[in-house]
Amino acid sequence: MEYALIVLLSIVLLILGIIGTILPVLPGLVLSLAGLLIYKYGADADLSMIYIWAFVILTLASVILNYAIPAKATKKYGGTRWGSIGSVIGTIVGMFIPIPLGFLVGMFAGVFIGELLHDSKDMKKALKSTKGAFIGFLYGTGFSFVVGVAMFLVVVLDLTNVI
Repeated sequence: MEYALIVLLSIVLLILGIIGTILPVLPGLVLSLAGLLIYKYGADADLSMIYIWAFVILTLASVILNYAIPAKATKKYGGTRWGSIGSVIGTIVGMFIPIPLGFLVGMFAGVFIGELLHDSKDMKKALKSTKGAFIGFLYGTGFSFVVGVAMFLVVVLDLTNVI
């Protein structure tokens, strides 16, 4: 493949990866990492392996954190195991609901319903747990977004011979 085409493909994957950190329909950092690897090996870029290994580790950490952070935040805000289970079920169900950000609506509804199933009289606690899930989602998404942007910047800076 021609150099310019490989670079274009890697840039497109990096951008799609950044978008995917927010929209769960796309595999986020996996796309960004693929773009980085295509740039490194397909364009025969002189990019240090330190960047590759650092981003592989950060991508793996992000995958783990995207599940752990919302659950921990939910628990920190008084959530129970019921809310955590509801979060997972709601997220999965929400992905199939044909509305914008259905996964997010599903996650919040799952936490809320799970907490109400645990204690139907304590709506305030259910709302507090849902708030925790939202904060956890923001932290996890924010981390992934920053890593995706960093991958993109490393490629752009390498292309412009800054690094």
